[in-house]
Amino acid sequence: MTRKPVYAVAVVVFIAATAMTITSILLPSWISYRVFTPGGSLTKTIGLHRSCYTVDGTTKCHSFPQDDDCHTSDRYFCSIWRSVGFMMSFTAVVELVTLVAYMVIIGGGRAKREGGWKILAFLLFLVGMLQCAAMSLVAYLYDNDDRFFIGWELGNAWILCTISWSIAILSSVFLSLSAYVFPSEGGYELIPSERYGRPF
Repeated sequence: MTRKPVYAVAVVVFIAATAMTITSILLPSWISYRVFTPGGSLTKTIGLHRSCYTVDGTTKCHSFPQDDDCHTSDRYFCSIWRSVGFMMSFTAVVELVTLVAYMVIIGGGRAKREGGWKILAFLLFLVGMLQCAAMSLVAYLYDNDDRFFIGWELGNAWILCTISWSIAILSSVFLSLSAYVFPSEGGYELIPSERYGRPF
């Protein structure tokens, strides 16, 4: 059965993953481009909701994508990009729900802790799959959209998203395994028939 220390470690790790998710949503750096010229440097970064230009240390940002980015053949780009933004925002909501579930299960007594791993494993898996889908869509656009020519790179926000969903999936697997590997909090090991919910 999953014990309290296991939940405690898992929630701390998940809080870090949630922070990465929120940061990746806020940072305008999913894809970036930087070029150096004799007169200075130019950096352009694109986030889920903002795009920024930095010229010689001066940064200007605007909302993204704008109407001009969504004409004719670019419409598919805008549809996918906005879908990624929605998925990441929805992921953040699910992560907050997951944190509440952690708190309820940890503080809810032994019975909740011994059965709550199923709910948490599902929520963590859902979080991981949503973020993995968002990450994959951005990578697809990066590889296939004509606006991203040589010199563009996947940015820090994309990396944070990748780390976050990896943590969520690994946490889901870890909690599921702990339910069958660790003895219950009472200090005894359940016999197989009890462990799988069947009469002896």
